Amino acid sequence: QVQLVESGGGLVQPGGSLRLSCAASGSTNHINAMGWYRQAPGKQRELVALTTTGGSTIYADSAKGRFTISRDNAKNTVSLQMNSLKPEDTAVYYCYTESRGGTFASWGQGTQVTVSS
Repeated sequence: QVQLVESGGGLVQPGGSLRLSCAASGSTNHINAMGWYRQAPGKQRELVALTTTGGSTIYADSAKGRFTISRDNAKNTVSLQMNSLKPEDTAVYYCYTESRGGTFASWGQGTQVTVSS
């Protein structure tokens, strides 16, 4: 079992930046993938960025060139640096972890990101 706590969400103007952070606790030794999903009202939850213990990283097409995911294994944290934010980035962002073999998944409570003038 893994517990995830997110922070860093808020209101930002278009073109601005935010940095989301997620701290994991519990059975962190079993974590393989760590990353971020987001969900806007009336929309399906979608992958934003994901990284594995082996170092592989994937980004949504909409995030490439603007967002950067980073992971600190020593501190059991994962962060998402979001630059050049657009109104369409507005959503609840969720931290996500998956165990090796994909047998267990955990979700954070979510943090609201609003991009508006």
